[in-house]
Amino acid sequence: MTQSHPFDPQLLSEVAALPPLPGVYRYFDAEGGVLYVGKARNLKKRVTSYFQKNHGGTRIGHMVTKIVRMETTVVRSEAEALLLENNLIKTLNPKYNILFRDDKSYPYLKLTAAQPRPDSGAPSAASYPRIAYYRGAVEKKHHYFGPYPSAWAVKDSILLLQKVFRLRTCEDTVFNNRTRPCLLYQIKRCSAPCVGNVSEQQYALDTANAVRFLEGQTQEILSELEKKMLAHADRLEFEQAAELRNQMAALSKILHQQSMEIGGDKDVDILAVKVQGGKACVNLAMVRGGRHLGDRPYFPTHVENAADVAALDAEPDATADQLLQFKEKSLESLVLEAFIAQHYIDVAVPPTLVVSEPVDKDLMNALSEQTGTRVSAIHQPREQRRIWLEMAQKNAGLQLARLLAEQGSQQARTRALAEALELSLDNLDALRIECFDISHTAGESTQASCVVFKEHKMQNSEYRRYNIEGITPGDDYAAMRQVLTRRYTKLAEAARNGEATLPDLVLVDGGKGQVSMAREVFEELGLDLGLIAGVEKGEGRKVGLEELVFADGRDKVYLGRDSAALMLIAQIRDEAHRFAITGMRAKRAKVRVGSSRLEDIAGIGPKRRASLLQRFGGVRGIASASVEDIAMVEGISTELAEEIYRALH
Repeated sequence: MTQSHPFDPQLLSEVAALPPLPGVYRYFDAEGGVLYVGKARNLKKRVTSYFQKNHGGTRIGHMVTKIVRMETTVVRSEAEALLLENNLIKTLNPKYNILFRDDKSYPYLKLTAAQPRPDSGAPSAASYPRIAYYRGAVEKKHHYFGPYPSAWAVKDSILLLQKVFRLRTCEDTVFNNRTRPCLLYQIKRCSAPCVGNVSEQQYALDTANAVRFLEGQTQEILSELEKKMLAHADRLEFEQAAELRNQMAALSKILHQQSMEIGGDKDVDILAVKVQGGKACVNLAMVRGGRHLGDRPYFPTHVENAADVAALDAEPDATADQLLQFKEKSLESLVLEAFIAQHYIDVAVPPTLVVSEPVDKDLMNALSEQTGTRVSAIHQPREQRRIWLEMAQKNAGLQLARLLAEQGSQQARTRALAEALELSLDNLDALRIECFDISHTAGESTQASCVVFKEHKMQNSEYRRYNIEGITPGDDYAAMRQVLTRRYTKLAEAARNGEATLPDLVLVDGGKGQVSMAREVFEELGLDLGLIAGVEKGEGRKVGLEELVFADGRDKVYLGRDSAALMLIAQIRDEAHRFAITGMRAKRAKVRVGSSRLEDIAGIGPKRRASLLQRFGGVRGIASASVEDIAMVEGISTELAEEIYRALH
């Protein structure tokens, strides 16, 4: 092998020993960070090509010089390699792969399974399926439709089903305790099965038609409803005929409003990609059951490295025509292929993908093999599919323009703050701000929050909450002292050893008092007081009049109501407050729920509950006590103590 960089002989010997089999490879740098994850039909040829060529000063050349370690996994097929590669990309976050992050799971429309009516004869919730918005793991006994691109799309579909088929949406506990119909019955959104206003057979028929509607069988439903309506009319059953007529009218109106249905296309995903300004957006629009459900944008990271890495990542044994085709592949195609490979790992794949860029056939074959169904990608579609694609392309452009505008604005805010506080302007992307806030209700369930701003945006994955204990309830200064001590004691030691980096700015939500407490902590830890700033409320606590108070003796700074720097500080401060108060509310609710759990234990009445709380000081104290300790309370037997222990654990 010939190369311009002196690689570790051990690494080169591992490369030479690779088998000529399909598999996945990972490259690591000296710090253990993952540089790149790739797949190959022939591991030996593919990996060897990285170390044989002189890559010059390209991005890929820079990456190759950092490789100090390699890991490989042999698989049985290219489909297995595709699945493993993209699972690893998602979990390892390599620096040179195009990476799509899932911001959240997809929502579904859930239809509960019907169960036989109990012997009592009264209407039971289990006998009448319920439609509901759902997000989470699916259960086989229920029916799930989706995924949907947004919560709004699910709720809109539920509203349609209520209008046409009048299925219930109430919780089972509400259903089982109704004595008269609710408002939804009055506005013709529910048939009121809770009070027996519809037979179980008729409700089952409405449910079956709702399922067929979601599957795109709308014309068949209309035809059947029309036949039944005419049959009722022939038997002079005009009231029943009118009900069916109204149902048909509602369904026809919905179909007219949708105006998206075309013959043959039931489930389709439309994928459009736009690349501009070093950023990319893939817009995914979904058609399910013949209805266009809306779209959802995705913004990948590491796009700038895609072309360089892809050029090197071509199969070494490819033909001349294949190499030419690979070199001519656009950045848009590379981004789209990365999205398809990563997105459909854990999401159901429809049989048809309509795409704005040509997609590699091997990728589609591997995807088909992975899913067990034939999946085709259609580029340059016609008729309705073309209209769908044009809509998706327009939305991709709009979403990317919005992202670029927001990033430009956010970067301007970061620069304005750095200039106002005389922070370093050398690398604004690395500017790190940590902000702290305290939240409680009359001293109850005190929590502190720490939020992080870096790379011109909030870094949710680095947020932290701290339970504050051992202080006088309501003492915000003591709470701030505790959280800062816990946050920076170890970090300060690591920073002195060169193992960690301190933030460039520490914001505390408060004025002189909170800043003084922060100054004491930083002095004890030997940290730079210039890092600390307090956000003090202005006159009348009005927004826009805030002032910055510093721990190092500098005069207060008023940035101005329209200052970009103040906008950024307010954004970070408000996020810290939001994060603290949501944590406090959750903690408070948990304590109160635990208190009610104590009363739910058989044998625990008001007197025994009071005795337990008095002895242990609260539910948390009871939960931390042993069975023997609980049994020592007057009126609590050993058996009851064991029951209490089990209930609280």
